[in-house]
Amino acid sequence: MLANKNTLSWMPENACNSHLHIIDPTYPNNGKAQEQKGTIAMYKKVAAQIHMPRAVFVQAKPFGLDNKCLLDAIHSFGIENSRGIAVTDSTVTDQELQDWHHQGIRGLRFSIWNPANAVVSIKDCLGLAHRIKNYDWNIQLHMSAAQLLEYKDIILNIPCKIVIDHMGRLNPSLGLSDPAYPFICRLIDKGNTWVKLCGPYLNTKEEYPWRDAQAIAQAFSSYAPERMLFGTDWPHVTEKEPLDEIYLANLACKFFKDEKALHLALVENPCRVYGFKNNG
Repeated sequence: MLANKNTLSWMPENACNSHLHIIDPTYPNNGKAQEQKGTIAMYKKVAAQIHMPRAVFVQAKPFGLDNKCLLDAIHSFGIENSRGIAVTDSTVTDQELQDWHHQGIRGLRFSIWNPANAVVSIKDCLGLAHRIKNYDWNIQLHMSAAQLLEYKDIILNIPCKIVIDHMGRLNPSLGLSDPAYPFICRLIDKGNTWVKLCGPYLNTKEEYPWRDAQAIAQAFSSYAPERMLFGTDWPHVTEKEPLDEIYLANLACKFFKDEKALHLALVENPCRVYGFKNNG
């Protein structure tokens, strides 16, 4: 497989970008959507460029608990090829959850990595996990490695699928020596946890091409390729300079040891986690 910056590597049919955000400033937001802009029209062009016709849109922080932009993105992209991960708290009604399911939502995200701008609380996690279990949704956790360990008693009791964001945000100074790494492997061994291999620029001490983060992704994918998901994290709101979308898509060829493992992460595992039709 090629992994050159400007040449797209082999992509399997129905490849899924399992982590990205749609940020359309025409929707009510916290004032930061314009500078982080990434509309569904813009992403459709990116999806065609990287040959990833399926997508999992993750609620973006500028919209807080208002998931309208997310739901409209699923509708625009097509529910047969897209799913959403919403953000809400315990005030969400059962009717809203049911309606969201019909509109393509397949999980709830708890992003508490930065407590200063978190819009949800971990205290709501278990209650919501029990409420969404019958929908076969997942709880998506965006936490630091230290937080994963701090809240391990809660995490170990989550009764539904679990998805770990951004490779667990392991401490880049520790890498695979971070004590959260064996804890995540323990979660994988329980049988209900998947790991998103995305955002290497969030898990590094190095400049592009973030080889230390690539090593972490390779370790996870070697440990349990059947439990890995891959995403590009578009539109990369943490980065000051534009990133090359072809290169980011090609990272899949660096993260996984062979085409079988790549097919699992890009096609088969998203079907299991998000309910896509497995026809690829």
